[in-house]
Amino acid sequence: MAQPTLAQSTRKQLKTANKFFDQENYRASIPYYEQVLAKEPNNAQALFRAGISYMSFDKEKASDYIYKAQRLKPKVSKDVEYWLGRVDHLNYNFDEAIAHYQAYNATLKKKKDTRKAELAQLIQHSKNAKVQFNSPKDIFVKNLGPTINTQYSEHSPVISADDKLLLFTSRGENVTGAGNANGKKGGNLATDGEYYEDIFEAKRIDDENWEKPRSLSGVLNGKGHDASIQVFDNDTKMLMYRQDENGDIFYSEKAGGDWTEPKKLNNNINSKSFESDAYITPDGLTIYFSTGKYSEDGTLDLYYATRQPGGDWGEAKSLGGAINTKYDDDSPYLSKDGKTLYFSSRGHNTMGGYDIFKSEYDSVGRKWGQAENMGYPINTPDDDTYYRLSPDGSYAYLSSYRIGGYGEKDIYTINYIKNAIIRGKVFSARDSSSVIPGVELVFSGTQADKTALSYRDITKPDSGNYQVSVLSGRTYQVAVSKDGKNIETQEFTVPVITDDSTVITKNFYVPYVDTTSQYAFQKIYFDTDKYKLRPESIAELNNISSILKANPGINISIEGHCDSRNTDEYNMVLGENRANAAYNYLKKNGVAETRMVTVSYGERRPAAPNDSPENMQLNRRVEFRVILKEGETMPQINSGTGTGSGTSTTSTALGTSSPASTPRTTVPLAPGKTKVKAADGTKVKTKVDEDSDKVKVKTKGAAGEESKTKTKEGEIDSKAKDATGEKTKVKTGNQ
Repeated sequence: MAQPTLAQSTRKQLKTANKFFDQENYRASIPYYEQVLAKEPNNAQALFRAGISYMSFDKEKASDYIYKAQRLKPKVSKDVEYWLGRVDHLNYNFDEAIAHYQAYNATLKKKKDTRKAELAQLIQHSKNAKVQFNSPKDIFVKNLGPTINTQYSEHSPVISADDKLLLFTSRGENVTGAGNANGKKGGNLATDGEYYEDIFEAKRIDDENWEKPRSLSGVLNGKGHDASIQVFDNDTKMLMYRQDENGDIFYSEKAGGDWTEPKKLNNNINSKSFESDAYITPDGLTIYFSTGKYSEDGTLDLYYATRQPGGDWGEAKSLGGAINTKYDDDSPYLSKDGKTLYFSSRGHNTMGGYDIFKSEYDSVGRKWGQAENMGYPINTPDDDTYYRLSPDGSYAYLSSYRIGGYGEKDIYTINYIKNAIIRGKVFSARDSSSVIPGVELVFSGTQADKTALSYRDITKPDSGNYQVSVLSGRTYQVAVSKDGKNIETQEFTVPVITDDSTVITKNFYVPYVDTTSQYAFQKIYFDTDKYKLRPESIAELNNISSILKANPGINISIEGHCDSRNTDEYNMVLGENRANAAYNYLKKNGVAETRMVTVSYGERRPAAPNDSPENMQLNRRVEFRVILKEGETMPQINSGTGTGSGTSTTSTALGTSSPASTPRTTVPLAPGKTKVKAADGTKVKTKVDEDSDKVKVKTKGAAGEESKTKTKEGEIDSKAKDATGEKTKVKTGNQ
């Protein structure tokens, strides 16, 4: 007995579902179809009708159900090809939709069948949609979220002049009387089984969030549908729709913080036909509105009227054939300057259902220009209506049935994607600190419509910085090259930016070897006020030693540097001590003295500003420069194998720093003469000329070693004698 009882229960549920379906109360039908499918998952009729019912709530599920029904029972309905076309269109399968429409059209035997005209229109919609979808705009569409949107329909967004208050219309569970409604008696339900529309308002918390909406029930909400249209006159007046005489336009005024009883606009605006939406210009002298009064079949057209001397609205006039079609044209809205009209239409080249269009006013011809579809993703294959600009015109609101929404119509914002400023430096990946100047960066991407984008800059010689302004909201391939040779290509994703002032810092770390720089080795660094070699410095000196041994024709200048903690004179000595520490280590490691010269720049050539402990560390260094004769170019350096007391390495030994890899500024020494005696007994005499562009340094060690070094504008002339009397002479050109 259990099985017949189950079958009887299923038949009852299916009968109830079909009853709601035939009444086009699709929301009420779905739970009953789902109960049937839970017991009979292959019930083709339940799948088919449930699929049609889901089309307003879940387009993807609608497609799954209808297709499954057709697979189970190819002739589940004589109209199955029609519905497959509809559901494919809504799911962006336009070619498949056209094929189904054509297949359905072939089943219509009568030439004068009115469905043939509808199918021709639907086929054209799919063709239009395919064109728009394949030529998308760079626009960011964002759902206002679950605080505003529900599983029911939300539409007609109205924003206050200060952009802090949103009025909108909802058919959600919070409408007046919803708690008393029930499917059997109707309660506060309309004929389609949905709640009647009410007006709500929500206060903005920040750019992303809204407070919980509150109903403006009271005097604004009547017995039927009520919808927000516009607030104007410093937000003290409201245009609204009320379901009166098939739908009319009303207005209400704010008194003491509350809205007064709505009043109907005069008979030049309202009629016994359907009036849906309206817009009053900022000066209050012109109203644009949609009405079915003047069309033969009751479809909506757009009209306007001007305020008469007595204060009421005058005779309505059509916006003309460039705007109005034989289909519904609705939801007018004007830009602040009155030169651009936005509206919704089921005609023109719509992608399907209502699309948003715009038209520019021809002041010479005194008429509105050809309507232009605002394109995908503003428009979709389903209804897109109520386009309203934000107070500053930088973004817009609209109401739309979209895949990924919360239910039926949701309210969205439309933002035009803006450029972002990308700035940074290019560093050597070897040490992550050497900045590479003269590097070309090319950011390559595409617009939404696949048009190529390319942005280029070159890192500056003085700072190593680059900066480009790129269209945000996409991934770029960034080609990094120098001297016409590609180093590597990296991928970089720029998030969606909807303002004009966003700056993103992006540094690139690339495996670059500078084969032209005289600074062909890694720097070594020192502790504050010290010239003792660190373990990592010994490892690098071992590397340098092996390179020099493998390249006997190369001579180097060992250049000591300091931060600015002490006096100029002291730092000249400290710099020389640091250079000597490296010199002595290399000498012990078998590098001939005749191949090396030392020089101290003290604090005169900082690698970075002395404004932080990190930057000061960069300045406490020794650099190694290959000495070139006049006219000589940088030779090819062979790799060597380090064999000193540090870690053994085998490498090309070429670094990535260059003379312009970081800002190099000269801090002038005070003109005059100084004498200093170092802790090891070395005496240092320094002479700086009046223009601070020539420096002479003489040193005499405790063991009798001496040196004389003259530097001028980067040129070095040095003579040295060690304790045994062996002499060394080095002269270099400007680096």
